[in-house]
Amino acid sequence: MAVQSNDNDLKDLLVQVGKGELQLPEFQRSWVWDDSKIRKLIESITMGFPMGALMFLETGGEVNYKPRLFTGVDPKYKDVEPEYLVLDGQQRLTSLYQVFMGKRPVETCLERNKSTTIYRFYYLDIKKALDESVDREDAIISISDKKIITSNIGKDIDLDLRTRQNEFEKMMIPLNILFSDECYDWLDEMEEYHNETFNKDIRDIKKKFRKQILEPVTKYKLPVIKVLKSTSQSSVCQIFENVNRGGVPLNVFELVTASLAAEGIELRQEWKNIKKDFDVPQYDVLHDVNGTDFITSMTLWESYEQSLIKDTGVKCKKKDVMGLRRSVFEAKRDGMKNAFIDAARFLIRQGIYTAANLPYNTQYIPLAAIFAYDNSHQKVLNNLPNLQKLSKWYWCGVLGELYGGANETRYALDIKDFFAWVDDDAIIPDTVARSSFQATRLLSLQTRNSAAYKGLMALILQDEPLDFATANKMSVATYTLENTDIHHIFPASYCEKMGYPMKKWNSVVNKTMISASTNRSIGGMAPSKYVQKLFRENADVESVKKAICSHKIDFDLLSEDKFVEFINDRAIKLLDRVEKATGKVVTGRDSKETIEAFGDSLIARMSM
Repeated sequence: MAVQSNDNDLKDLLVQVGKGELQLPEFQRSWVWDDSKIRKLIESITMGFPMGALMFLETGGEVNYKPRLFTGVDPKYKDVEPEYLVLDGQQRLTSLYQVFMGKRPVETCLERNKSTTIYRFYYLDIKKALDESVDREDAIISISDKKIITSNIGKDIDLDLRTRQNEFEKMMIPLNILFSDECYDWLDEMEEYHNETFNKDIRDIKKKFRKQILEPVTKYKLPVIKVLKSTSQSSVCQIFENVNRGGVPLNVFELVTASLAAEGIELRQEWKNIKKDFDVPQYDVLHDVNGTDFITSMTLWESYEQSLIKDTGVKCKKKDVMGLRRSVFEAKRDGMKNAFIDAARFLIRQGIYTAANLPYNTQYIPLAAIFAYDNSHQKVLNNLPNLQKLSKWYWCGVLGELYGGANETRYALDIKDFFAWVDDDAIIPDTVARSSFQATRLLSLQTRNSAAYKGLMALILQDEPLDFATANKMSVATYTLENTDIHHIFPASYCEKMGYPMKKWNSVVNKTMISASTNRSIGGMAPSKYVQKLFRENADVESVKKAICSHKIDFDLLSEDKFVEFINDRAIKLLDRVEKATGKVVTGRDSKETIEAFGDSLIARMSM
């Protein structure tokens, strides 16, 4: 990476901002500093304190971001080709430009109420600024756009700066004239005003102000690091990830938005249109898919295709996504959108009906890319055995909990390995090979924060269980309608009363999908009591038994309140279901750790 570093006069930088010679990448977020931060920044400038380096990117190189003017700059400069784009320092430069160069009030907010916009002019109380016993921050006056400060519900005016004469009287100089010739005129007129009132100290005050405040401010320098145009796009991407850590980090989607904007693609609007097709009730499972997921999956699809043509590796790291071009986006946009919908349908068939119960949002990326490539080429997923392989791959990723960290390398392996597996049963995908589920993991799955926890609940739904009370099939259609959610089988309050270990009763072993009305009916009763209540409310006793058993529950153990035996039996059934989903043997069923945890081994007593 080629860089230059030198100090620049603040005044020159602000002039460049005002002329459009210095602009922002279009994707940079809007200016958000509050009034308190602005006053702190002014304090630093007027005290000569350093405030950190700025970082600029020279335009005209490989990185071609669409520019935009700083907030407050005259729109007539919007067509100016900037010499540099600001990578780090947007908020500081925006604040300083509006405070020192803007003639309109500064648009800001209060520190404790950032949602409400306020408008402020900033002044320096000359007397306080020259008084060493006064904190400089107290000499910085933030006043409303009406230029008055009131009290007593607006009845009393405590400070009025609506006229030049009022400014002269209070010796409060507007900061938005400090870098212009108007500042010297203002000081001369202030001196004349106070001479008329026989203020003998005014000349000394004026002289001290020019020497102690004005001169240091107008000569204030800022260190600037300039990233030259010869710098590669991947290096610029890395810079964005490292700079301005105190703010909200930019994501890949925003960076690609800027790149495609220079080619005439409005990625934000494109994604908004695509998201409309995702945000429909039947595809709630797509709710949390974001723009970065979409373009990452598109990059993976494109890279896999190119790897087959050019015999190159499949790549899907951030720098690869950053290289997404207009030609690829336009060619693959609709196919990618359809692939995500196909992926959603696949997940619904797996028993995952809503985004809240999706084990890994990240696994969408290779899943959608697999559907995208298959739709445009082989159509191998129309074949049931291949669809079963996809299901096994998916569940190995979920139950093996392999998508919880950095996944770019796994994305690339998954799409390549899956299609190789389709062609040759002997080639086992890395995700399938690495997947492992320990029997004791069941007891540590306590909340839906765990992917495997959500996965086990989905597997129960995939087998189309029946509602305890109504014996109706729990389908994607009734799931939301009946407010179905995860609840305890042995109620929590009952377990606490009986003194059962929380590690067991709050684990996934004692959870299942139950409708809201059924959960209310069960309440906190012992299972033996709520089973009898269900019998009374449903004339068909056998249908109730069948419904309970459909959740991988031994009815006799439940109805007799045999908690320990129930836990062990259901753990065995859940482990059997894991093996069926992944096609892999669960390890440690009869290990020492398992026997200590459950009081017995969890060897399957019968096949599913």
